[in-house]
Amino acid sequence: MMNIAVAQSGGPTCAINASLLGVFQEALKEPSIDAIFGSVNGIEGIINDHLIDLKTLITTNNDMELLRQTPSTVLGSCRFKLPDREDDETPYKQIVETLRQRQIGAFFYIGGNDSMDTVNKLSEYFRELSLDIKIIGIPKTIDNDLRITDHTPGFGSAAKYVAATMREIVRDSSVYSLPSVTIVEIMGRHAGWLTASSAVLHALGESAPHLVYVPEAKFSLDLFMKDVRQEMAKNKAVIVAVSEGMEVPDGVQSGVVDNFGHKYLSGIGKYLEECVRREIGCKVRSIELNVMQRCSSHICSKTDIDESEAIGAAGVKLALSGETGKVMIFRRINDMPYTVVIDSANASEIANNEKFLPKNFIVPSGNNISDAAIKYFLPLIQGELNIIMENGLPKHFTIQESLLR
Repeated sequence: MMNIAVAQSGGPTCAINASLLGVFQEALKEPSIDAIFGSVNGIEGIINDHLIDLKTLITTNNDMELLRQTPSTVLGSCRFKLPDREDDETPYKQIVETLRQRQIGAFFYIGGNDSMDTVNKLSEYFRELSLDIKIIGIPKTIDNDLRITDHTPGFGSAAKYVAATMREIVRDSSVYSLPSVTIVEIMGRHAGWLTASSAVLHALGESAPHLVYVPEAKFSLDLFMKDVRQEMAKNKAVIVAVSEGMEVPDGVQSGVVDNFGHKYLSGIGKYLEECVRREIGCKVRSIELNVMQRCSSHICSKTDIDESEAIGAAGVKLALSGETGKVMIFRRINDMPYTVVIDSANASEIANNEKFLPKNFIVPSGNNISDAAIKYFLPLIQGELNIIMENGLPKHFTIQESLLR
């Protein structure tokens, strides 16, 4: 018999709890697994021995259904960067102590690029110690920027929210006779996957977004203004989608960074709004979708939730087969009918790397998204959950705050 532990890290998504549920349900089926511990606030919970017994918290089928539809991380998250052990071995020793004391034979880390760095570092450390504790990464990020995997859990739901909101903005912007420009700022630090996904509206007969700008295409303010003027000659209400990570003049964004050296981004939409107002003088507004992109579970993609749960379960199976230092991935077999298989890759091939939009996903002019990209995005946003409601609002699964302190 052995115990296992699971943690969640990085930015919240609509699907990260579905992956937690997948790990939990698969572990329940395995006679060799006894306790299923949840680590509070990611890897920090392992370092500080702050674990909770999930079997005492998730006790009914209704709990599981609620967990599946609940956004964000019920166990809490963190932005803790595990140092190189040559610089500081202390947290590694604390992790080993907790895992040994709790008789944990497998640890599952649900997270994004930086979390997979932790998976890689821990698996190498355990290998050098000849410590038989399996470490498996379960991917998660709305940015969809993990290498090797076709897409990441959480992205499909975020893309669905962005596209649905964009379509509502189109309807709202079309009611007035005055010409207007609406600039929608969408999350995406270095990779424009989420911004590009707004173009799925083109497959539904919408001409908007009329312009789409992603970090993978070189940006010029002069060309942007020219593009806007050309679109205004054809459309009364021009809708622009822009990634938050687009390069802009110094001072537009804060310059503040997190523990991993990532800049906190915001400001490109407002900056472009002011440029359009100054140079064109039409009605213009900017909209920053902000955190709603990550946690709008009321319009999540059923495909995304189902896949997220399945990839969590597959991670448990992989660990029990003896593998470690792996990250679970999706391999797409076909677009229509949409078919994927779940596989794994070495964490060392994924950690500290980013996946960018392919060149053929961006039109040659660099100001919109191609049909090839739309074929990639559309399957990921399909289906809706039968959301459990309470007094007219989606009901969520929560853990008592006292247990998370």
